[in-house]
Amino acid sequence: MDFFLDSTDLEEIKRLNDLGIINGLTTNPSLIYKAKTPFEQLIKNICSEIKGPVSVETVAEDSNQMIKQGIKLSKMAKNIVVKLPMTWEGIKACTELSKINIHTNVTLCFSTTQAILAAKAGATFISPFIGRLDDANIDGVQLIREIKQIYSNFNYTTKVLAASIRTKNHVSQSAIAGADVATIPPKVFNTLVDHNLTDRGLEIFNSDWHKSGQKIL
Repeated sequence: MDFFLDSTDLEEIKRLNDLGIINGLTTNPSLIYKAKTPFEQLIKNICSEIKGPVSVETVAEDSNQMIKQGIKLSKMAKNIVVKLPMTWEGIKACTELSKINIHTNVTLCFSTTQAILAAKAGATFISPFIGRLDDANIDGVQLIREIKQIYSNFNYTTKVLAASIRTKNHVSQSAIAGADVATIPPKVFNTLVDHNLTDRGLEIFNSDWHKSGQKIL
């Protein structure tokens, strides 16, 4: 499973990207608003740091405008993926952008029928929002399982990108369910390595090595 960061915090993006395990990044209008940085400069800075796919969302309601915005976004950097809303207008825009080989990410997916529409429109990614489903007492990870099964049944190539990740359990459960990608906010990503038994074990090892009086270097 690929790891994407869900962030526009360039300092945090650089720090986590230095780990060497980040495969891409997603943004949305809310994250861009919080960044308080001119839009085009922000996106170009992110795309120069992250070499994998970087999703950037259109902000229109009709397909013609989405297509125009999508084309403009795709020219900002070679690794841009155009995010489109899960609406009929978004599906129409996805179909047209896919025809001209612009990569797309259909976002705000909450059902299998929506995921089928995105795949038929040629979407590169579909983004089921599992955290928001959980908020509504619906099993978000189950939606991942169902989409993966449907895509397997019909050999759809659209990748399933688990979004709205709230906990590290969402990450592990999405991986078990077969999600191709998890897009993770830095706050959650920073917890992935944490385990009290790891901390305790390292403390014991370091203590015993210190008592041995030996050195490696």
